[in-house]
Amino acid sequence: QVQLVESGGGLVQAGGSRRLSCAASESIFSKSIFNSNSMAWYSQAPGNQRELVARIFTNGNTDYADSVKGRFTISRDNAKNTVYLQMNNLKPEDTAVYYCQAVRDIRIYWGQGTQVTVSS
Repeated sequence: QVQLVESGGGLVQAGGSRRLSCAASESIFSKSIFNSNSMAWYSQAPGNQRELVARIFTNGNTDYADSVKGRFTISRDNAKNTVYLQMNNLKPEDTAVYYCQAVRDIRIYWGQGTQVTVSS
């Protein structure tokens, strides 16, 4: 059972930056039998569904929601089993709980979420 722990949330002013971290208890990308393994960040604002923000795959490819392209960057540190989300030029509409997701060998794991609040 993979455990994911997010950190880095908090209150930030519009236009500011924040970096989220997601530490996995086990490697997601190494010792994998599926090249489709990935880690991702999702956001969920009050009253809304959880939405994909960014994903990084085993081969290093990344995918972003249109709303964050050019502002957010997902990256990983394999040695630390950690994925990061660098968020720049934050907007009030980015306010949400951000969840880390890991997909390993077709099983899906979620973190507990971290709140990001962007004030105008």
